[in-house]
Amino acid sequence: MEKTNKKIKILMIEDDPEFAELLSEYLSQFNMEITNYEDPFLGVSAGVQNYDLLLLDLTLPGMDGLEVCEEVVRKYDIPVIISSARSDINDKVESLRLGADDYLPKPYDPKELHARILSLLRRYNKSGSRGEIKSDYEMKGDTIYYKGRALNLTPAEFDILSQLIKKQGITLSREQLINESKVMNDSSQKSLDVIISKIRSKLGNSKAIQAVRGVGYKLV
Repeated sequence: MEKTNKKIKILMIEDDPEFAELLSEYLSQFNMEITNYEDPFLGVSAGVQNYDLLLLDLTLPGMDGLEVCEEVVRKYDIPVIISSARSDINDKVESLRLGADDYLPKPYDPKELHARILSLLRRYNKSGSRGEIKSDYEMKGDTIYYKGRALNLTPAEFDILSQLIKKQGITLSREQLINESKVMNDSSQKSLDVIISKIRSKLGNSKAIQAVRGVGYKLV
């Protein structure tokens, strides 16, 4: 098993203390420290920005986990893994739509959680501590700049590219891109491919947006 050099701090919001303790004991051997809150209101006010990752249950007292996910994604730049016994596919779709990075249905082996945490943090370019991904893209108002050059984008192109920039390096599903869009709808599956092609052309870089077969796209 891969161990990390720096301690990874994980914020967990989970109302099952025994389950939280089990994960905490297992991950501690890989230099990962879990701080768990059974109360979601305390969890979201616990200095989220000071952690490297959020592990979030959906069935919580007083506040649904989807609400927590939405609030955290809106306010903080932190990867989110949903850890839930709720098996409804709509919960999974909604979690991803709201900005969660992964969804792990209970029950699961802690080994799988460990692997997913490492994979997700690698994609976030963290290496155990928070940091920013260096980017050639800059967003100012309704204009996107690529390597200092303003791009002439249609509303749909701006909409899709801005989503990819916000999650640079992370694969976004086709459904997620469309559901999060302000100008597209469920009938826009084929249009998405055309939009991606036009964005690539305007960037002058055919490899800037990578298609992930059977899933969606990511900005590399």
